[in-house]
Amino acid sequence: MRLTPYRAVLGLPGVRPLLIVAILARIPSVAAGVTLTLHVVLELDRGYFAAGLVGTASTIGAAVGAPLLGRMVDRRGLRPVLAVCTIAEGVFWSVAGWLPYPVLLVLALAAGVLMLPVFSVVRQSLAALVPPDQRRPAYALDSMSVELSFMVGPALAVLLATTVSPHATMWAVGVGVVLSGTALFIFNPPVRAESESVAAGAPAPPRRSWLSARMVAILAIAVATTLVLGGTDVTVVAVLREAGQVGWTGLVLALWGVYSLIGGFIYGSLSRVPSPLVLLSVLAFGTVLVALAGAQWFLVALLLIPAGALCAPTLAAAADAVSHLAPSSVRGEAMGLHGSAITVGLALGAPLAGWVIDLSSPRWGFVATGVAGLLVALAVLPIYLSRRRPPSVAAPEQRSAEPSLAVSD
Repeated sequence: MRLTPYRAVLGLPGVRPLLIVAILARIPSVAAGVTLTLHVVLELDRGYFAAGLVGTASTIGAAVGAPLLGRMVDRRGLRPVLAVCTIAEGVFWSVAGWLPYPVLLVLALAAGVLMLPVFSVVRQSLAALVPPDQRRPAYALDSMSVELSFMVGPALAVLLATTVSPHATMWAVGVGVVLSGTALFIFNPPVRAESESVAAGAPAPPRRSWLSARMVAILAIAVATTLVLGGTDVTVVAVLREAGQVGWTGLVLALWGVYSLIGGFIYGSLSRVPSPLVLLSVLAFGTVLVALAGAQWFLVALLLIPAGALCAPTLAAAADAVSHLAPSSVRGEAMGLHGSAITVGLALGAPLAGWVIDLSSPRWGFVATGVAGLLVALAVLPIYLSRRRPPSVAAPEQRSAEPSLAVSD
């Protein structure tokens, strides 16, 4: 394990401030989901199913909107997209607290489409700021920053909602989103390197030229990764609740996040790492093994170590692969598709685990989501085994950096 790759990446112009802005800008976005849930349940006096519908509507909107916004970034530049999304989200969060439930449901869908694309923009900008051979530690840092945001954002939302009110929390999220969009607008991180400039009016390459079987495989891996993570989150809560140890849930989930941070740090420092397919396979298999923990919280925390340590690395590996496979002129759309894949996986993981838990017992949630991840890995394995190179319009150095089956250098 070496620190040199991190020093080199953080020494590149623009990378350090981008990562700092990314951590702060993502906190309101990751706090939005639990904020809407608490508002619907506590202030609108609706059930969790109704709250889940609002979350689902927002998720569907985000999955649809991410590649569309990415395409607009490719064609019009970053600032117009940031301006539109910041205004739209600011309006939504300023009025959402007074809306009747049916109107809130519809506007949550629309707001999801125009959700501030912090995650995709940061990853696209990293591809512009960091040379291809240094992107692994860059995306490892990005995945670790995402983990930190998810550890802080929902906790702050719950704290504010329970000590003040869910309505005040909605205002706070809205202010945070507007400040985040404004900060990104002022910072205006590059979305293409100077060497990747595209002539004005030049047509974008056909989608079929870069949305190859290998790209689809990487997107499927991203879906499967977050499906496993979303299912694990729900299953940990269910297992500890059944065992009467729900009070330890926060600690177990916090340790799970710490494992991911450590794993991401190690991943970015290594000179040779497994491919995204191998990382997903081990992550999914490790999740299945957590079912052996029984009902003791410390055993659950212990058996989460292998799978937890691969959360950030698997997400980083998928983002790194997309950055290499997509030509710079359509990288925004490609990163948007990657963001949609992550969103879809999270949206599928929790219901899948919950359905299996309701039919059997909590520990089978680990098995169900882990097996789902393994099935996706098996489905994309033939693409990795194929010796045929997909057509690509990427630069030679990008094509040479495509992920291999076993190890990437």
